[in-house]
Amino acid sequence: MSRALPKYNKRRVVVIGAAAALALTGAVVVNSALAGESKSSGATNAQTLASPGTIACPDVASQLPAIPATAQAEVDRNLALLQTQIAEANKRLVDTVGQGGANFVQNAILGPLKDKRVSTIDRIAISIGRKGTKPQGLDALAGCALNTGGAANAGGAANGNAGNAGNAGNAGNAGNNANTGNNNAGNAGNAGNAGNAGAVGTITCPDVASQLPAIPATAQAEVDRNLALLQTQINEANTRLQNTVGQGGANFVQNAILGPLKDKRVSTIDRIAISIGRKGTKPQGLDALAACTLNK
Repeated sequence: MSRALPKYNKRRVVVIGAAAALALTGAVVVNSALAGESKSSGATNAQTLASPGTIACPDVASQLPAIPATAQAEVDRNLALLQTQIAEANKRLVDTVGQGGANFVQNAILGPLKDKRVSTIDRIAISIGRKGTKPQGLDALAGCALNTGGAANAGGAANGNAGNAGNAGNAGNAGNNANTGNNNAGNAGNAGNAGNAGAVGTITCPDVASQLPAIPATAQAEVDRNLALLQTQINEANTRLQNTVGQGGANFVQNAILGPLKDKRVSTIDRIAISIGRKGTKPQGLDALAACTLNK
């Protein structure tokens, strides 16, 4: 009995020691798991908060009528270009997170994207119309929307909601057109304190009318309409220049005003050249007149 007791005690000590080690190991494992879970959750939340969302646009291809065989290649090129424009806009959305003010995405990304899409969609309609029935109303598909919830909501764009969202910012600018003169006049006395807002400058563009060849009589009305549209586009750009003083960064005017204006002018000048070319010699190289400059 005296010899068995020490063996029993030794065994008990070993068992107790093993249990304590197991409990300690379990605590380490649990603490490590909790620490890892906390870190993972924090990273997920940070990523979610930093996500700028995605840009979704209405699908154009599904809204097209029958495409003549002679126009198929050109239509395909422009449909591919529409996708490239969306991809570039999404990249810029990510690259410019935190830049600009509350309206930066609308003014510097969604607005210019819509202008590019209008031009590209117009080319699609024109190419179909050369040998078939020109589709009408496709410009309603030009506006895009920012889905802050990510790409899961992109399907809503195809229902036309994106077009309405894309136009929201422009509607606000349109309402300010009539007030532009009063706003500037009322603030003229404070120009020195407001950072010389009156010295924002004006936008000037090359004259297109003086570079045109003889215009066939059947094209005169259409050419005149588009020449008037060119002037309207310049006026709207100058109004926007005044209404957005102080917004955006160093490249705001180029990205949000001059760039979109050039895209609009390219489309309008193309229509002028096409209308002249139907009954006469289509003028070449007019696109070189599309770019405008800011004169301070």
